[in-house]
Amino acid sequence: MSQKSRTYARNRNRSSEIFSRKGREKIYERDSMFFLKLIIYIMLGSLWVAFSTPLMFGDFFALTGIPVGLVVGLVLVMYTEKYQYNRKIWYSVLPIVAIISYFLPTGIVL
Repeated sequence: MSQKSRTYARNRNRSSEIFSRKGREKIYERDSMFFLKLIIYIMLGSLWVAFSTPLMFGDFFALTGIPVGLVVGLVLVMYTEKYQYNRKIWYSVLPIVAIISYFLPTGIVL
């Protein structure tokens, strides 16, 4: 029998926080917490401040709304998520929800 080489703490990379020595994923967040965060970020991404009459800048550019929830959500993700792969998930979810909600009647109309 051959003996496995030992991995000491100084030789480990950052993936050791995510995976155990046997290669299994360490579960540090419950599914219900992930689902709650998903709902919160979807609600934030869909929050727009829309104007009843568009603001015109020149002849070609009209500003119909500002994605306030997108900006707040991105800042919230930056400060609350510890792991980079979680931030990547939320950074991809928020703009998609904001783009979809631009075409839907959601948000606050001024």
